Amino acid sequence: MFTPKIPPPDTAPTPAMSLVQPLTGITHAPACTCHHTPAAASAPAPAAPVSRPAVQLTPGSLLVAAAGGTAMVLIIGTVLVSMLLATAITAASVAICAVVLRSLLNR
Repeated sequence: MFTPKIPPPDTAPTPAMSLVQPLTGITHAPACTCHHTPAAASAPAPAAPVSRPAVQLTPGSLLVAAAGGTAMVLIIGTVLVSMLLATAITAASVAICAVVLRSLLNR
């Protein structure tokens, strides 16, 4: 009952046999009805490869990148620490409320 039912090899589709029949004999209507002959398309000349200058880090740009990275780390760190502090304050206030309610209900 819990064993998989695998079809016998003679009924399973083979890799050479496709389950989807190819579409043949389909013709499309022309996009326009102006009865002109299409112009012979000339092959465009191959474009010369564009040489792009390599990125060069000058001492000034390196200093700006380091300062930007440091600023991002400090900002993200400040946000994460403030979120952790807010969570800790909320947990402490909930614990104090629980102790006060417990002492009121035990009397």
